[in-house]
This record gives sequence, structure tokens and C-alpha cells, in this order.
Amino acid sequence: MIKLIKIDEDSRVPKYKQIVDSILQNIANGNLKINQKIPSINNFSEEFYMSRDTVEKAYNILKERKIISSIRGKGYYITRTKLESKVNILFLFNKLSAYKMKTYSSFINTLGANAHVDLHIYHCDETLFLNLLDKFEGAYDYYVITTHFKTDELKHLSFTDEVAKAIQQIPQDKLVIMDNIKIGLGSEVIKIYQDFENDIYNALKEGLNKINKYKRLILVYPEKAVYPYPRRILHGFRKFCVEHEINFEILSEVYDDMILKKGDLFITIEESDLVNLVKQIRDEEYILGQDIGVISYNDTPLKDLLGITVMSTDFNVMGEIAARMILNKEKGEVKVPFNFIDRNSI
Repeated sequence: MIKLIKIDEDSRVPKYKQIVDSILQNIANGNLKINQKIPSINNFSEEFYMSRDTVEKAYNILKERKIISSIRGKGYYITRTKLESKVNILFLFNKLSAYKMKTYSSFINTLGANAHVDLHIYHCDETLFLNLLDKFEGAYDYYVITTHFKTDELKHLSFTDEVAKAIQQIPQDKLVIMDNIKIGLGSEVIKIYQDFENDIYNALKEGLNKINKYKRLILVYPEKAVYPYPRRILHGFRKFCVEHEINFEILSEVYDDMILKKGDLFITIEESDLVNLVKQIRDEEYILGQDIGVISYNDTPLKDLLGITVMSTDFNVMGEIAARMILNKEKGEVKVPFNFIDRNSI
């Protein structure tokens, strides 16, 4: 089997990637069959005068893609041979949430049987994100990435210098930036994004007639959250209130035993704040949607069921657009619709 592997010493392509590509090519050509044994890392490195780290990196990439597997005490074997019809995609989300999963479900449903998608969560953590990109370098046909990070003080960052540098190492024709596109990239990159400042501003304008029925508009923006939110949401909210001369207040959370007043209209971002607020409104025997209003940020099926008015990106459309642009090999920027959905809570 070792004779089938072709390594070009004069090529600028990294050796680990040449190993991956050569094994994939031999699988596609039918030279390597399922359950066929391949050389050990030591044998491979000795045959081609390579470091063990180089061979190990190639084998780890193939293992992550489920193309090879290792059996303790026996070695490495080919475990998947149907490669040519699938597009292999790495999907990096900053967090798991109901609305993020709507995007992911829409994405994989639109792709159908045409792709294999691996989902990884980096929890807004720069180090974890960079480690994942390093680990999967060169392993996928497309890299779908959302860019939301946090500082040590739990403030939101769109990216850091190290994140920008790492993303720019990915071939631009393989890159899909989703949700947040503050990082500067060229025209070959697929960009599907939200405009956080103008989205909330325009959504509030859409609901202005109902908002004007209330005496005070209160945004609950979590200043310190495990998964922080872009501060552009704050900028758009302030802009709307100032331009329309609306009495407003910004809180960092819904406090227990908070002072509620008839004529308050709240905008909540965190689901825990929404639950706490609605419970207190009911406990105080106010009528939701009449005495006190509630608007929630980002729609979920539960908010729809409970009749909570929302301002929300269409997360299904976000996933569908990303998948279709990959399948059709399209490039460019697409702004995802952001809607004010009026229900029974204002």
C-alpha cells in the first residue's frame, strides 16, 4: 500500500495535506478498499523520512472525517470509501441555542444527502476556536463559521487579531462567514449576516404604533453573560429611543422582586430574563400585553406557542441561504431578514 502514496518533495503543499490527498485519491480510484490496513505512523514516517507529528496530523484529519479508524494493538484501517459525492463541511458555532439550532437544521436539511457536516461548538472561547481551526486545517471542503467571542470581563468581541489571522489562512473560496461579518475578508468569501444595530432600530420602528402606548421602554441587555451579545444592539436601541423621544432605561438583568409599573414595556434578550419577567408580571397580577408589555429578542418555537412578541432574524432562511450558496458555488454577501413579529404580549 505504501507504494500508492505520492509525496512531492518540491511541492509547496504541506506534507500532511499531501498524505491526506493521496489517500483520498487512492480511495476514489478504488486502490484502497474498506477495511484495508494502512501503514502505521512509524512505518509511514520512516518510509518517507517525515516526522511522526506530520503523519499523525494527517491521520488525525482522516480519523475526524471517519475515513480511517484505529484499532488498539492492530493498526489503522480504511472505514469509509464513499467520498466523491459528498461535500465535507465543518460548522463552527459559538454556542448552542434554540435559534442557532434552527439555522443548523435548515442548513443540513437544504444540503440533504449532498454533504457531510461536522458540528463543533467553541463557546465564544478564542483558544478553543483557534485549536479547532488548527486541528481541522485542510480537512474540509467548506468552513462555516460564526464569529462571536468574549473578553475576560465577559464583553462581546467580533474577533481578535489571532482569530482574524487564523481565518485568513483558510482559502477564501472554502470560507462561509455567518451571522457576524465585522472581520474584513475578500469577495470570494460567502457572507450571510445580521446587521445588529440597524436590525433592532428598524424592527422597533415597525412596532412604533404599539410601543407608543407605553410610558417607558426598558431594554434588558446582559452586560456580563457567558455568551455575550454584540453592543451594536445597544446602539440601535438608543438611536431609536432618542430619535422618537421615547423614555427609556437599560438594565443588565431582570432582578428578583423588581419594581414593575403599569405602562412599562420590556425588551428581553436572555431567555432566563424573559421567564423571570413573565412570572413576576403574573405574580403581581398585571395583564401581559395590556398593563405591561414584553418583546423578546430572537424567536423560538416556545415564544411562538406562548404568544410572545419578538424581534428576530429568520434563522431558517440563514441556514437555507448558506447551504444553497455552497451547493450552487455562489459567492457574495446576503443580509438575512430581521422581522418584528407582533403577537399577544404588547
